[in-house]
Amino acid sequence: MVFLTTKVMQRTALFVTFGGLVTSLITTFLPFWKTMNSDLNEVENWFSGLWHTCLYTEEVGIQCKAYDSIMGLPMDLQISRVLMSVSIVTGCLAVLAAFPGLEGVDMCVGLPSMKRLFLVFSGVLSWLSGLTTLAPVSFVAYTTVVEFWDEGFPDVMPRWEYGEAMFSGWFGGLALIIGGTLFFVAVCMGDYEQIPQSEPRSPQAKHRTKHYQKTEVL
Repeated sequence: MVFLTTKVMQRTALFVTFGGLVTSLITTFLPFWKTMNSDLNEVENWFSGLWHTCLYTEEVGIQCKAYDSIMGLPMDLQISRVLMSVSIVTGCLAVLAAFPGLEGVDMCVGLPSMKRLFLVFSGVLSWLSGLTTLAPVSFVAYTTVVEFWDEGFPDVMPRWEYGEAMFSGWFGGLALIIGGTLFFVAVCMGDYEQIPQSEPRSPQAKHRTKHYQKTEVL
């Protein structure tokens, strides 16, 4: 394809990685990781995130409160806090490391191997950021499902369910992994373009070579 060049692939990878980073950042601070409402009191909806727990009522609206103690948090939320923080840091480093390696950027001019190294490093960081986003979201989803189907809880007791932030976290993690993969594809495309291509010979030259070969055999 004419438009699918190394430069376009590099910028596409950067755009996808940046979109995944922003989505993961928003997911980290959204209080909608888990939701809970009771059939006995339908006017109240509870929301739980990594940093806040919120209550929504029709009269007052939404009110959020930070957790009193980190040690009092469930284990899945404590682990998710750490992993999401690692995801944001590695995602930011991936975006920053990609700029010196982009074609058309006046950095590392005349050092193609250094530009290639920056893109590879950015791809690895994007993969790490995506995995550290998918891991906590999937872990919280798993614990939510286990607690929801726990037969030890009474049927009348409300239970936590998936919130909107869970799906945005999955989307952001996949976007980061796709962005890292596109960085690797851009590197492979750049390596292929640097391979010296042999000049194609014309059909007349090929026919002349065959004629000479026949003459030598005779």
